[in-house]
Amino acid sequence: MPSTLRVSQALLHALLLDTLLEVRRRSEALIADLEPEDLGLQGMADASPPKWHLAHTTWFFDTFVLQPHLASHTPCDPRWSYQFNSYYEAVGERHPRSERGVLSRPTIREILEWRAVVDAGLRQLLGKEPTPELRTLVELGLQHEQQHQELLLMDVLDGFSRQPLEPIYGVNADLKTRTNEPQWLACDGGVVEIGAENNSFHFDNETPRHRVWLDPFQISDELVSNANYAAFINDGGYKRPELWMSDGWGLVQQREWTQPRYWREARDEFGLAGRQRRDSAAPVRHLSWFEADAFARWSACRLPTEAEWEHACALHGPAMHHAHGVLWQWTASPYRPYPGFRPPPGAIGEYNGKFMSSQMVLRGSCWLTPPGHGRDTYRNFFPPSSRWMAAGLRLAR
Repeated sequence: MPSTLRVSQALLHALLLDTLLEVRRRSEALIADLEPEDLGLQGMADASPPKWHLAHTTWFFDTFVLQPHLASHTPCDPRWSYQFNSYYEAVGERHPRSERGVLSRPTIREILEWRAVVDAGLRQLLGKEPTPELRTLVELGLQHEQQHQELLLMDVLDGFSRQPLEPIYGVNADLKTRTNEPQWLACDGGVVEIGAENNSFHFDNETPRHRVWLDPFQISDELVSNANYAAFINDGGYKRPELWMSDGWGLVQQREWTQPRYWREARDEFGLAGRQRRDSAAPVRHLSWFEADAFARWSACRLPTEAEWEHACALHGPAMHHAHGVLWQWTASPYRPYPGFRPPPGAIGEYNGKFMSSQMVLRGSCWLTPPGHGRDTYRNFFPPSSRWMAAGLRLAR
């Protein structure tokens, strides 16, 4: 092997370990300002306590990386595996998701000690250059933990929003972006390619790269603002069934939706920085897909498909303002496999593929997304009724 190639591989190896440990430290930093009582908070069945997120990401490395690849590693207590397995059926039974908030044990001290043991094992395992297969697995664990960092903050916001005292996570933790007057970006039609290339990390659901046909379309260069959405509300948006999909209209009636999830009376909005005056120029956020779709229909527009969104980013680059780092953006696309998709074998194959029904795709990233985690081909997905995620929209026509 040429010496230059050996040096470059050694640098990549060192970078992987450094990045991994930095991601692991960031997870713990996210809870540094929380009170002990906050760490077990689960505001709803779809959310998880901060303590659970820290334990689950540690369980992932313990179960999928260290146990199969480091002979000296002592596996965690099997009862912990039962508590902190999320949805991997091949690994065994698991504690009900809706009851994660009752898990007062293990304590946060024990979980942090466990994290330290797992980190030491990862240092030992990666003390020598990993095989390509192990490197891919470690990278997946790293990206998985970054996903849970974002989820942890969204779940904290949900839990805090339900409390009369309206706790503040951090005075500088909230979104501060403002939108401008939107302009339309023209996109030619034809055959285009979407999906991830194989030369950098991506989740399995981003492949295979494939061709799709697009008719010519236009897409807004800006996200929809609070002012735009307030106009929809003032025009009876939540009272007009003709704007809504049937399931969405049923939710409006059942849950008595009248405004976005964290809007409050007197033009206030609740966020990680607590209750603040709502900025009319800020992008509207914490909408369900049903709300985004109804607003688009009211606007005589539509949501872009995920292929249109990705193609527009490739075509217009920075002119697609706030494509990343502000809000996830709902698309018109159901979450389905790309042509030729094959999940990996084993439990890891349960990561994305088995959720490819009854979900809608979001594109981009949000201000809670860890640095370096977003990319144009990223396919986020949630049920169309979900509102606690940091999601907004941009229009197409």
